[in-house]
Amino acid sequence: MRRWSVLLLALLLSAALAACSKSSADTFAGAVLHTPYHAPSTQLTDTDGRPYSLASSTDKRLTLVFFGYTHCPDECPTTMATLASAMLQLDDADRSNVQVVFVTTDPARDTGPVIRRWLDHFDPHFVGVTGPLPTIRTVAEGVGVPIAKGRRLPSGGYDVTHGTQVLGLDGKNQVPVVWTLGTTAPEFAHDIHQLLS
Repeated sequence: MRRWSVLLLALLLSAALAACSKSSADTFAGAVLHTPYHAPSTQLTDTDGRPYSLASSTDKRLTLVFFGYTHCPDECPTTMATLASAMLQLDDADRSNVQVVFVTTDPARDTGPVIRRWLDHFDPHFVGVTGPLPTIRTVAEGVGVPIAKGRRLPSGGYDVTHGTQVLGLDGKNQVPVVWTLGTTAPEFAHDIHQLLS
């Protein structure tokens, strides 16, 4: 039993060191786009019922945007937890210049209050956005994120197929960088600091 404990501790320590060394290096985990996407001015609605647009409502130097849904069993909660952890790893100056926005891909189930309660589990400062599904699709496709209603589940519900990238929206309403699924919190924190420097 003691051998397994020592082995597990060694594995965890090596993984932590690998993450730290990778995040502190000059590498950049995100993918820099040769042709940035432009944030559309299409109006959606935030969880307080106010109009929200990726082009005009994002006032931070960097906005991280993720399209997903609250009933998602895997990628969505994992991504939001990773972003919440990354925000905790930033210093105060960087944190004050970053906003995280979650846009639902399942507005039929994700009402404003549902999104707000879900996001509060990760970070109460995260912004939640909804709207009619065709409008959300238009916004998502404008920044390279596909959305489609998925298969029926045995429970009677359904899942939603959507792109899992996190978009980095800058102060010029452009998306010059994206991060793929599997990007770690230290990698996000490192890249955010680089982008804001």
